[in-house]
Amino acid sequence: MHLWLGELSMIIVSSPRFAKEIIDVLLRIQQYGGLDPPITSDNIKAIILDMFFGGTDTSSTVMDWVMAELMRSPRAMEKVQREVRMALKEKGKIEERDIGELSYLKSVVKETLRLHPPLPLLLPRQCRAKCEIAGYEIPIGTRVIINVWAVGRGTEHWDDPETFKPERFDGRPYDFKGTNFEFIPFGAGRRMCPGISFGVANALLPLAQLLYYFNWKLPSGMKPEDLDMMETFGATVGRRSSLCLVPIPCIPLPVE
Repeated sequence: MHLWLGELSMIIVSSPRFAKEIIDVLLRIQQYGGLDPPITSDNIKAIILDMFFGGTDTSSTVMDWVMAELMRSPRAMEKVQREVRMALKEKGKIEERDIGELSYLKSVVKETLRLHPPLPLLLPRQCRAKCEIAGYEIPIGTRVIINVWAVGRGTEHWDDPETFKPERFDGRPYDFKGTNFEFIPFGAGRRMCPGISFGVANALLPLAQLLYYFNWKLPSGMKPEDLDMMETFGATVGRRSSLCLVPIPCIPLPVE
């Protein structure tokens, strides 16, 4: 059967315990926090809605790009599947705590975020003081927008930047926390994305499951080089064409 990767947000595994804990915290703040103005039930609903909108659409977009890049790079696909299956072969069921062992899978996601950040333009910032950057004078009050897409493809920081090479992250101290300004898919500083851990886990866990339980091939004799990698702009920047892959069961799914 064919599985449309654009619909994989329905497969994303969210933690009921996480949802329960964060709602409990928000309700306790509402009841005992003494905030001025007080937090309302509408505020709580808006926070939860923002988290799930921000964490699912972006995560499913990243998953779509990851699978497309892996299908175009059979060597990387073989390597990441071997890592996932070797690390989890005795467990049979993948849980969130298992993701920490999968270093190459994390490198695959980092490389995908470098090439295809789902939000290529960070949220605008306003300059609070006159400054000069690279010879350009930035007046006070200027609205500044960072082009993360361009930063991730800059030749001054990345060797062969247009090529998908997850190994470039091996042994390099790049994380998702914005401490290296050449890799800031979630922004940097005090106003960076607050949902980094949630968003990354929301992509890594479903990807590990897809790569662990299934092998994948392109339909109807399609070749990797035939994949359309053009982008389309929207709330997030995804692929122009839907990704259709054929899953081949490899490892039995766990029985609940």
